[in-house]
Amino acid sequence: MHPILSDRRRLGLYLLGWIPIGALLTVGLAERGAWLAAAAVFVPLSFVLAFMSLNAGYLCRVFPIDERATLSRTTVVHLVAGATASALWVGLVGVWATTLDLAGAGLRAGELYASRRPLLFVIGALLFWLASILHYLLIAFEASQAAERRAIELSLLTRDAELKALRAQIDPHFLFNSLHSISALTAVDPAAARRMCLLLAEFLRETLRLGSNTRISLADELALADRFLEIERVRLGSRLQVTRETDPQATACLVPPLLIQPLVENAVVHGVSQMIEGGTIRIAATRGGPTLTITLENPCDPDRPRSRRAGLGLELLKKRVVTQFGVDGAVLVEENGGRFRVEVRIPAQTAA
Repeated sequence: MHPILSDRRRLGLYLLGWIPIGALLTVGLAERGAWLAAAAVFVPLSFVLAFMSLNAGYLCRVFPIDERATLSRTTVVHLVAGATASALWVGLVGVWATTLDLAGAGLRAGELYASRRPLLFVIGALLFWLASILHYLLIAFEASQAAERRAIELSLLTRDAELKALRAQIDPHFLFNSLHSISALTAVDPAAARRMCLLLAEFLRETLRLGSNTRISLADELALADRFLEIERVRLGSRLQVTRETDPQATACLVPPLLIQPLVENAVVHGVSQMIEGGTIRIAATRGGPTLTITLENPCDPDRPRSRRAGLGLELLKKRVVTQFGVDGAVLVEENGGRFRVEVRIPAQTAA
C-alpha cells in the first residue's frame, strides 16, 4: 500500500503542505513586478510536482533502506528518479508558460520560465528527494505501528495460553482430591460415596458449562463453590460449616471461572478436615470503588507440619491473578491465631 494514497487524511495534509511551497516558488522566482505571472506559472505546477512526487512512495517500497538493499544502490535510484521527474516537470512548466502566453494574458510567462529553467530543475529534484524522505519516514512509522500491534497480539496469545495451562492444572487437582475422598468413603459409607459421586457429576457438569466463558458473575462462582462444599459436606458432615458475607454490588461483578474454588478446596482439605472438631469457613466479598475484594478464612492447626511452599491450588491462583490482571490484581495470604486468611483483589468489572 502507498504510505500516502492509502489514507485520505495523509493525502490531504500532503497537498496542504505544497501550498506554502507554491507560495515560496512564487515569491522566490518572481521578477520585479511580475507577481501575477509567477503565481500563474508556479502555484498550479507546484501541485503537479506534488502528484509526480507521490511516485517516490513506490520507489521507497521497492528499495527500502535495510539489509536487503545497499545504500549506494538506493541513492543512485533516487538520484535518477529525481532528475527524471524534475526534467519532466521543467518541461511541463515550459508548456504551461507557453500556453499562458498564447492565451494572450500578457503575463510574459515564457520569459520568466526561460530565465529560471536551470534553477527550476534543481528545485524540482530537491523537492522530489524531500518527498522521498517523507515517504521513508511514513513507511518506518507504519512498520513501527505494525510491530507494536504484533507485539500486543503475541502478548495476548501468550497470556491466554498461560491461563489455559493454569486452568488445565487446576481442574485435575480438585478432581483428584474429590475422587480420593470418594475412595475413602466406599469402605465406610457406600451410600454416602454414591451420593458424593452424583454431586461430583453435577459439579463437573456445571464447571464445564461455566468454564467455557472467560468471565462469569461472582454469584455464579459462589454457587459453584457451594456445590463443591456440598460434596465435601457428605464426607465431613456437621464438622464443615460455612458463613457468607457478600453485597449485591460485589456478586454482580465478573470474575474468571474457578477463581474461588481452589481457595474453598484449600480451606477444606488443609484446614477444616485436619481439625477434629471441624470448623467454619467464612467467605466475604465487597466492592470498594474500582476494586473487588474476596476474602476467605478458615481454621487451621497451628501445630501442623509446615510445608516450604504454598499449596498447589493457592500457587496456581496467584499465577492466574498476576497473569490476568498484572499490577491490578493481588493475592494476600496470612495466618494468625489458628486462622488462615486469603484475600483476592481484582478490578471490579460488570457486564455491559
